[in-house]
Amino acid sequence: MSMDQISVFVENSPGRLADITEILGTAGIDLRAVSIADTADFGVLRLISSEPQKAMELLRSKGCVVSVTPVLAVELADTPGSLAGVLRILADAGVSIEYLYAFITRKKGNAYVILRVEDNARAEKILADRGVKIADADEIYAI
Repeated sequence: MSMDQISVFVENSPGRLADITEILGTAGIDLRAVSIADTADFGVLRLISSEPQKAMELLRSKGCVVSVTPVLAVELADTPGSLAGVLRILADAGVSIEYLYAFITRKKGNAYVILRVEDNARAEKILADRGVKIADADEIYAI
């Protein structure tokens, strides 16, 4: 049950991140989760949005360099150690994690972690077999 994560290459210049988020906001596209990693010259904005296809097309039409990456969203209890438990399951199974970022919702007691792993289908099976809930893309888009 992977979902689409949008990655946008962002120049490190004042206002550029504001420009990109305004483009999405003006179009009524809601951001569910956001992460940014930077270097000296540019950043990579990773986001989960309510309408990934529309967001990608819109950003490209505005001259942004955009790519789409399949990621997993794992639902877990918003309690100490929950993330460590999920990561331990993957580590013990030899699954490498490229990166992750987390977010909470209005749904009390739960948090979500977006995972980029080497093999989504394998990671999903391993986690599901251990009782870890993989969130459906439509569930996350609708939060």
